[in-house]
Amino acid sequence: MLLLSFTICLFIFLFTSLISHTYEILSIDTYTKKIMAIDKSAKIFVAGHRGMVGSSVVRKLNQLGFHNLILKTHSDLDLTNQSDVDTFFSTNQPDYVILAAAKVGGIHANKTYPADFITLNLQIQTNIIVSSFKYKVKKLLFLGSSCLYPKFSPQPIPENALLTGPLEETNECYAIAKIAGIKMCQAYRIQHNFDAISAMPTNLFGTNDNFHPENSHVLPALLRRFHEAKINNVDQVVVWGSGSPLREFLHVDDLADAVIFLLENYSDLEHVNVGSGNEVSIKELAELAKEVVGFKGELIWDSTKPDGTPRKLMDNSKIAALGWKPKISLRDGLVDTYKWYLENYGKQ
Repeated sequence: MLLLSFTICLFIFLFTSLISHTYEILSIDTYTKKIMAIDKSAKIFVAGHRGMVGSSVVRKLNQLGFHNLILKTHSDLDLTNQSDVDTFFSTNQPDYVILAAAKVGGIHANKTYPADFITLNLQIQTNIIVSSFKYKVKKLLFLGSSCLYPKFSPQPIPENALLTGPLEETNECYAIAKIAGIKMCQAYRIQHNFDAISAMPTNLFGTNDNFHPENSHVLPALLRRFHEAKINNVDQVVVWGSGSPLREFLHVDDLADAVIFLLENYSDLEHVNVGSGNEVSIKELAELAKEVVGFKGELIWDSTKPDGTPRKLMDNSKIAALGWKPKISLRDGLVDTYKWYLENYGKQ
């Protein structure tokens, strides 16, 4: 497994070096295409529309008046099946594609099922990107994740930090697959002039988040634990670590807004970071989540447990320069997320 991981990393590094060299030789205008607004009647395929990101994108598109969305569940279309995906594109001929479909999970899932994370993600993104080019999609947006950056990236993390150091071991297979997706979009732009772009969102939360007790991320996990402690009259909640690490969070509805903004306002080789630009310590986050839930008990910090990376913040200057900024505060987003949790999980 380590040999496979090293071989794939070496291939991606060499391929990236080739792209970077080519990028330096040719003018940036070579890869820049004309920007224009998307017609409201355009056929837009949102891959992964039932997930947290995809469902938010669909809501945003509907709010903006787009009325020709193409949405398929897994039972309708298996995105890992090349033949099925090719037939789907041939039949439906979408104008735009938003690739939000992915095999995702927390640390436990990534460590337990690494083969699934690398294989399924490579299959999904390869099938969709290849078919999008083959059937003349006007533009494709691919979604990455901040966890694709090296474990010890400079802070804040700029776009050019990608592939400059070793990855976080716990999600290496997922990261390698998704990095390959970004590089595939770049390769198709260079070789075929295909308008494929990539966005790199920071830590997300919001409607349709994963509140699983074992596989959820820190923010939904805190909301769930505080809620369960409140309804069960528990007077203490133990939280791992010291609470000192700094993290950045973005409400998923802000990401959806950024996705549509980038589709209409960006067309170039490099991926674009999408974050809030605001840091919060895990301790501050826990206190805020506790307040939103209404848990009156005590927080106990277990400093024998690992803290993880001390700081993780995206450099969002590129998308800010394009004219986009987030609108939802962390507190408002937490209130919205907890409300959704109560409506969907609160009685369990």
